Amino acid sequence: MQFSAAQIAQIINGTVEGNPDIVVNSFGRIEEAHSGQLAFLANPKYEDYLYTTGASIIIISDTQEIKQEITSTLIRVPDAYSSFAVLLDKYQQLKSQMLTGIQEPVFIHATVKKGDHIFIGAFAYLGEQVIIGNGSKIHPGAYLGNNVTIGENSIIHPGVKIYHDCKIGSGVVIHANTVIGGDGFGFAPQADGSLKKVPQIGNVIIEDFVEIGSNTTIDRATIGSTIIRSGAKLDNLLQIAHNVEVGNNTVIAAQTGVSGSTKIGKNVMIGGQAGIVGHIQIADGTKINAQSGVSKTIKLPNTAVTGSPAYDYTSALRSQAIAKNLPQLEKRVKELEEMVKRLQNNQ
Repeated sequence: MQFSAAQIAQIINGTVEGNPDIVVNSFGRIEEAHSGQLAFLANPKYEDYLYTTGASIIIISDTQEIKQEITSTLIRVPDAYSSFAVLLDKYQQLKSQMLTGIQEPVFIHATVKKGDHIFIGAFAYLGEQVIIGNGSKIHPGAYLGNNVTIGENSIIHPGVKIYHDCKIGSGVVIHANTVIGGDGFGFAPQADGSLKKVPQIGNVIIEDFVEIGSNTTIDRATIGSTIIRSGAKLDNLLQIAHNVEVGNNTVIAAQTGVSGSTKIGKNVMIGGQAGIVGHIQIADGTKINAQSGVSKTIKLPNTAVTGSPAYDYTSALRSQAIAKNLPQLEKRVKELEEMVKRLQNNQ
């Protein structure tokens, strides 16, 4: 696919400086892009490459000053990074629209309902009463159990497993090898010391415009639903336990674990390798630092916490500053003790 500078500027509401008819057919990083590629400049530390890059077109900020001669055509926008993201999304949509049809071999049960302009890749399995919405793409090797619903324009990448009765919304992206709807970790201790499995008869509901990374697991509810609300973004390698709720537009970084029945509010940001215990609530707008261990409910919205057990971020920074000075403080205490002893001996 080829696009001219004028066409790109129209998509991202930018202003062209240079040749509006010049075309590009791929993307490149500004430090290594060549003729026929589109790049962008958002980080000031890459500014020098603006004058040496081979890129045909560069997206830059309205406020970017030009200090030397430039051979590339520029497209100015208020926010170069956001505009580049919009352009990449549009490009991905166009590529996805080209992918349609059903490859062989696949298993598609006779009761499956298929929308228009869908794609089902080879070796996919679609069980009884599955529903695939218009424009959705099921990539090779995916498994959709009985009564699974996929909304419109969603993408299920290779090797994804979606167990029975789970509901996936529209505009959802689930990356390779993620498992949706596996059993929650529920076992009842018995008098003889053994553990009896508690049947997990609920499901998982993933609302619209959620993105889930590779190799993440989201367990089905014991009863009811595990819910990922609209707009949430989940990284690779997460464990979301049974009956958890993740709020709208919340982001969770890799290797985080959330224990059962915890309710996470909207617009929460959770850093990598955080651990959250079960049956607590995390208020809207909370920021949880990487490797934090959250063991209690966070009631106050827009709170920032860190550490294990997690506590107020500002207080934690003060404690760290004091901890760095402990050797010097110890030395001063010993000097004061010696001074006190001398004073006592001179009485």
